[in-house]
Amino acid sequence: MDLGVKNILRVLRGTSVGMYLGDKEGNDVLLPKKYIPDDLIVGNDIEVFIYRDSEDRIIATTLEPKVELNQFAYLQVMAVTGVGAFLDWGLEKDLFVPFKEQNKKLATGDWCAVYVYLDEETDRLVGSCKVNRFFEKENIDLKEGDEVDLLIFEETNLGLNVVINNKFKGLIYENEIFQRIKLGSRTKGYIKLIREDNRIDVSLQKQGYANIEPNAHKILEKLKANEGFLDITDKSDANYVMYQLEMSKKTFKKAIGGLYKQRLIRIEDDGIYLI
Repeated sequence: MDLGVKNILRVLRGTSVGMYLGDKEGNDVLLPKKYIPDDLIVGNDIEVFIYRDSEDRIIATTLEPKVELNQFAYLQVMAVTGVGAFLDWGLEKDLFVPFKEQNKKLATGDWCAVYVYLDEETDRLVGSCKVNRFFEKENIDLKEGDEVDLLIFEETNLGLNVVINNKFKGLIYENEIFQRIKLGSRTKGYIKLIREDNRIDVSLQKQGYANIEPNAHKILEKLKANEGFLDITDKSDANYVMYQLEMSKKTFKKAIGGLYKQRLIRIEDDGIYLI
């Protein structure tokens, strides 16, 4: 029975306070009454999350945690006490982040990046804001062009730091961000470059020609929604292009070039028109 992750367990018996669930090794755990689905009966299997409750007892829940063991997340601080901060991770008992695991002193209402690990001394799930020490830095099983899952977790002078596939750290450069995005967002991205020191550059858009087709489609949809006209040309300000279409001016020019060759649009001095 694994702490901090979802387990598939079998219903062993019912009691006045809930149902006891068991694994194949003979361990059992209580699923409190308030979490029991109406159609659950003895002998059924059920997927539950296992953690310790406010009285430090191992307990099962059908609530959906925002983060599990050995995962990164971006969470809000719900309370601060004399021992540390407590973050909302979707369960009744908040996630504990001791002072020693904070980069700076957290306050109620703050948001922060956090990594969940199992404290071997106490056998408790704990959060750490010192996320950099948990990234995999050697075995980079990625290649340029790969589509990856991203968690946006930190602003820097260069751009946005991201968690890649819940495993690696990457950077999206500020001058390559052409869409509205905020800390805590989860989105798809693409590996742009893996450097000799294993630092990873990430893009929110596919690189090269592969990026043209979806952006051409976006422009067509925007034209259709705007009665067949957009007041954007290759002479438009780059910031205006980014604001209207959430893409770089370079990508826009490539996309309308492809649309023009396919005779789907015409380009005039005042903008582009749908044919």
